[in-house]
Amino acid sequence: MPAQTATPAPAARGGRVSRLSQLTVPSMPQSVASTAAKSSFSQAPSTALVPPPPLAVKKDPKLANNWKTKTPAELTDAEVIAMPDTEYMNEKQMAFFRLKLEELKRGILENAGETTEHLREDTVVVPDPADRATIEEEHALELRTRDRERKLLKKIEQSIQRIDAGDYGYCDETGEPIGVGRLLARPTATLSLEAQQRRELKQKMFGD
Repeated sequence: MPAQTATPAPAARGGRVSRLSQLTVPSMPQSVASTAAKSSFSQAPSTALVPPPPLAVKKDPKLANNWKTKTPAELTDAEVIAMPDTEYMNEKQMAFFRLKLEELKRGILENAGETTEHLREDTVVVPDPADRATIEEEHALELRTRDRERKLLKKIEQSIQRIDAGDYGYCDETGEPIGVGRLLARPTATLSLEAQQRRELKQKMFGD
């Protein structure tokens, strides 16, 4: 009796794949190609590490000339932002940021004096262990805060020196303007936003 030839399964209607084709094991080249594709796809998210472009600071054109008739102490943040780019880090802007830095410095020194007074007042021995532990934890937290402010105080003094030297407001790495908006948010900034993002990205990638 002649052997019957296997009849290939008819293709499913509507473009659906037959169950037989679903059970077919892919060949070696297909497997390799699939593995390579998955590997390249898994590496794709690395492009997401590119820092986003900085947002532009909105300027109010109505305030663009207010700086001409006001002293640095009278200027507001919005009026400094509205100043023309051609006046970036002119004498009045420099004086404005010097006042900001001196105000920050004064606040830090006042906080340091309050901390010393608190520690002096709390030197009385507390008999209850729980109360004593609470006081010691509060002291430790306050001292850590003062330590951060001490480091900030050093940066403030360096920024004032940069104003005296005429270097304030420009990036240490690129020499480009840091920008009024960024300096208002962080008066001690020494890097532009792009340079800061690049540095942070390198630290995340290489741990330097």
